[in-house]
Amino acid sequence: MALNNRGGERGEPDVSLGVPTAAVMSLYLRLIPAAYFTRRREQQRLRRLNNRVYTDAVVIWLMVVQRLHAAGTLETAVLELMRGLPEPFWPRPCKRLRDCAKDGKLSGHTASYNAARQQFPLTAVEDSTDHVFGQLLEQIGGSGTVAQRKAFFVDGSSMRLPHNPALAESYPPGSNQHAKFHWPTVRIVVAHDVYSGLAMRPQWGALYGKDAVSEQHLLEQAIERLPAGSVVLGDANFGVFSTAWDATRRGYPVVLRLTATRAKALPGEPLCDGLDRRICWKPSRDDRRRHPQLPSDASIEGRLIVRQVHPHNRNQPFLLALFTTLSEVPDAILELYGRRWYIETDLRSLKQTLRLDQLTSTTVEMVAKEIDVAIMAYNLVRAVICMAAQKADLPPRGFSFTRVLHVVNTFAPLIAGAPDPQQAQRLFDKMMYYVGQAKLPRRTKKRPSYPRAVWPQPRKFPKRKT
Repeated sequence: MALNNRGGERGEPDVSLGVPTAAVMSLYLRLIPAAYFTRRREQQRLRRLNNRVYTDAVVIWLMVVQRLHAAGTLETAVLELMRGLPEPFWPRPCKRLRDCAKDGKLSGHTASYNAARQQFPLTAVEDSTDHVFGQLLEQIGGSGTVAQRKAFFVDGSSMRLPHNPALAESYPPGSNQHAKFHWPTVRIVVAHDVYSGLAMRPQWGALYGKDAVSEQHLLEQAIERLPAGSVVLGDANFGVFSTAWDATRRGYPVVLRLTATRAKALPGEPLCDGLDRRICWKPSRDDRRRHPQLPSDASIEGRLIVRQVHPHNRNQPFLLALFTTLSEVPDAILELYGRRWYIETDLRSLKQTLRLDQLTSTTVEMVAKEIDVAIMAYNLVRAVICMAAQKADLPPRGFSFTRVLHVVNTFAPLIAGAPDPQQAQRLFDKMMYYVGQAKLPRRTKKRPSYPRAVWPQPRKFPKRKT
């Protein structure tokens, strides 16, 4: 699980994880240095950029900084540039940077950075996010959860966008019997590694309107981004024939929860505790009506496992029905699905801590960049958590994502501004000490529950009258 410090190719900086910059920036520079973007442009035969302040590596990093900080404004990112970035960001500094080295001044206005991030190609953001995910998963993703296979939970959620005509056309607001909603809304599907929490680049589409897409369809579009042979775990919303068929034919084993009605129809008999039976799952008439592209002989060989489980909230026990194409013993499969709650806390980290519940970009392309860069920032913080977990000999899931993010944001300016590598290393060690204290508590008593209620949003202050 160690993070390998591989030497770069000729011309690439070999940035260690400890000096002289903060941990997240060091990971970023090692995974996607400036030379990575140069090679990418050469491979795709794109025009090579002239030397400039806002290079590809700088623009992506400043967008990551926006996502990691609470304010997350353009000014926050530009101030990060004003404070100073390491030399590996500019292998060949332009004249303005060389002059800045003498007088120490750059423009603090946000217009140039805003133009640079809007002109930055979306495909470059997607490729960078996939590259970071693949590299980190290879180094810290663990050897495998079941039968040396990596396992990913998939789940869906929704995010609100600013209201403007362009976004409202691509992602229409919903409505109910009372009125039409105000915010354009996207439906998004994410996949997170069970062991490390690393997130695959998600897939999204319209939640409402004539072009609305289902979570199952979004998963079909994104599933091939997962490592080959990974186990796909899903709740009852994904426990349908189309999802199981699409994943299986592409070589991804599945562990899917079934609704009681669907589970009873498969074996043709009542469900009972302890059931473990091999079945051949064939599409129903409704499945073929909704998915006419299914072959006439479509079927899936798998197992139906049923166990009586006792919820942690002390509700009444119920029968949990799982369909799987794995051959492991039922206890191992049930233990794996028992970690399903991880995906809920991961979504909470993305939507609350990294502020993806309400996006701020006002164009369709910038919305895509904002989501992809947020996933990259999330994975970089997850990598720091894995470093602390390795040092403390604890699983990566045993640390608080939010607390680690706050520690990193506190120590990053100090480490980046250290006068020498020795002081930077001491500050880095101190930061990792406090990251190691960000462990989740092990509660032995049940926390008190409160009745759910919908609290109204506070009223905004009135606009100034002219």
